[in-house]
Amino acid sequence: MRIFTLLFIAVPILEMWLLIKVGSLIGALPTIGLVFLTAMLGLALLRQQGIQTLFRAQQRMQHGELPASEMVEGIFLAVGGALLLTPGFFTDAVGFCCLLPGVRQVILGWALKNAVFGKVNVRSDGPHRAGESHTTIDGDYKRED
Repeated sequence: MRIFTLLFIAVPILEMWLLIKVGSLIGALPTIGLVFLTAMLGLALLRQQGIQTLFRAQQRMQHGELPASEMVEGIFLAVGGALLLTPGFFTDAVGFCCLLPGVRQVILGWALKNAVFGKVNVRSDGPHRAGESHTTIDGDYKRED
């Protein structure tokens, strides 16, 4: 919880510092224009990626599969869109990372590889031959009949 408090204080200070630095280099109006431009580009990218993710989720559901990765991508898209609408260059950079498909996949892959869900730890057992899947899931269960 302390990390969120620290981020809540540090990110706006960083944003103000960056806006002042950029504004002193290129001027106030170009800086405002640049912030506006990144917001517009972000909205266009959010719309495109959101439609693609929704289409993939519908395809998976039609095949009787759970669109879990698409749901997580949807969360990333929502966070990225919110960050891009927040004025500032740092939040724009993080927002674009959430919206760009290649970067988003790398972040999602890392997060899923190192994820801990409650008492369940999902991890890979190390390198294996191609085509083999050796994922270990440690956890507790309670059988209810």
